[in-house]
Amino acid sequence: MEAVGVIVALLVVLFLVLGVYATVKVVKAAKRGVDRTISEARRTVEDTTLRAKSFTQIGAAGELAQLRLSLRSSMRATQEVLKAGAVEDASLKESLGLFDRLSAHGHELDDELRRLERDPDKAALAQRLPELKERTEQITKAADSLRWSARDRARRFAGDDLDSLSTQIGMEAGALRHWTTEPAPAQTPAAWPEPAAQPGKEAEQTWSEPSPQASRESARPAITPPSQAPTYPWEKKAKPESTT
Repeated sequence: MEAVGVIVALLVVLFLVLGVYATVKVVKAAKRGVDRTISEARRTVEDTTLRAKSFTQIGAAGELAQLRLSLRSSMRATQEVLKAGAVEDASLKESLGLFDRLSAHGHELDDELRRLERDPDKAALAQRLPELKERTEQITKAADSLRWSARDRARRFAGDDLDSLSTQIGMEAGALRHWTTEPAPAQTPAAWPEPAAQPGKEAEQTWSEPSPQASRESARPAITPPSQAPTYPWEKKAKPESTT
């Protein structure tokens, strides 16, 4: 009984541990989902605000908003392409590492542009705009190069696979259309079995010899002469013809 009690206690403890572990995993997954949703919502609001500023504000403030919007759009698009492609193509992992290094410069520039949006010295801001534009263009060009290279690589692989698939389908279609057009050989009728010949003798015909009765019937003339015709009692005797 003591052993049974110990086993039951261990099972209860095990179920409790598993329950706690599952609860923690669920809570963490839910927290990540919430954080992701909040981040996406914040990013959407910020992008919408930047887009509105780039159209409504004039001067250095509007140009800064346009620079931030161009930088964020290029970096986000490149990140999505590289992460999606690295799942199927291991060669893109190195490109993804280069993009991570580029992202560090991109985040640094985006933070600097955000601070400059609140700077009241518009004259100093106007003097720094050419340098900020050059840095933004350098980062976006590098990101665009990585993104289009990854897309070209994926398109090339897809094209090669499609060409190979088309060739295989063509060969299979040709094999399916290939059938024999020659007429089937005519079947010869089965030969009658030859009669078994006795050893040392030639095979003889199997026709039977005619019987003696059949011989007499065959010798009898087809028309009976009058002199041999049978007479019957009811027939009248023929009168002799007059010679006068």
